Amino acid sequence: MTTTKILAARAGVAERAVESRHLRRVWGVPGTVLGAVSWPLDWSGRAHVRFGYWWQAHLLDCVLDAQLRSPRQTRVALVRRLVRGIRVRNLTGWTNDYYDDVAWLGLALLRAEREVGIARPKAVATIADRLRSGWTDHAGGGIWWKRDDDFKNVPANGPAAIFFARLGARADLVRARSTVDWIEDNLVDPGTGLAWDGLHVHPDGTIREIEKNLYTYCQGVLLGACVELGGRYQDVAARIIDGVDRHLAVGGVLRGHGGGDGGLFGGILTRYLAQAALRLDRPQAARAADIVLASADAVWANRTAVVSGPLFGPDWSRPADRDGEPERDLSVQLGGWMALEAAALLERHDVVPSRR
Repeated sequence: MTTTKILAARAGVAERAVESRHLRRVWGVPGTVLGAVSWPLDWSGRAHVRFGYWWQAHLLDCVLDAQLRSPRQTRVALVRRLVRGIRVRNLTGWTNDYYDDVAWLGLALLRAEREVGIARPKAVATIADRLRSGWTDHAGGGIWWKRDDDFKNVPANGPAAIFFARLGARADLVRARSTVDWIEDNLVDPGTGLAWDGLHVHPDGTIREIEKNLYTYCQGVLLGACVELGGRYQDVAARIIDGVDRHLAVGGVLRGHGGGDGGLFGGILTRYLAQAALRLDRPQAARAADIVLASADAVWANRTAVVSGPLFGPDWSRPADRDGEPERDLSVQLGGWMALEAAALLERHDVVPSRR
């Protein structure tokens, strides 16, 4: 498998590659930076014409992962610049119309305060208020995917539940539990134990249609919420890991979902599988670690070399294509980096592959 500290070294190489190729100041404004959404850069990339709000939240999370792996003051400064860059580029405030986007930024901002002391309490409060307002009784509860829509899904409700659980106030813990319970009641495939994508509702609140796609993203956020809540939700977490192992991994390596937003899906799942491996009091914790480590090994083994370092592919079980369209996306590179940071986290805790 891998030797001591090699996983941390790989994560560091991924970090430098992403920062070198993608990070640019926002419109020349001092003290700002964002990740250009594609590479090689053209004028629109340098100008951040496309924003990728929730991609930037995951970039911030990755930098925080790197800071925990190898603390440096330069990274603290980078976190500060990223937070400011997101606010400047978003123009109208801290939120947008998508509840999943807002939840991801809220999670990253909570971590920025906890990990490096960069606090944005007004931003967190604004995000919390927006997420609370997204809950309605349509389809029995849950948060909308975006404002003025007919769709409620796991990608919005999962990170919102994690966010509420981490806020920790009694009322927010109730919200987190209610959100997970709503997913469990409405969006779990009885055959696999995994979470479907979401559901559409009629104006009268009845369910019109269920989108029964099974994405790694959905399993990651539901797993993360269950790990945060603990207690009876540990059994749900164990069931999700079993389902991922059987249906969403081949040879222990998570399947890909292409470029664009899908480039982040596997990385999100590895992040929360690593948390489960460290915090879950169930036998499935070892399997969660195995999937993270095998996936991270595949990310690294199938990289290709370009200027400034490795380039990762959207399907970790296949060699990356240096001329491939998905490989251009920041999301795909962040997904690979996330998987490597998740493996490095396990390495720091001396977690090794199980023998089964």
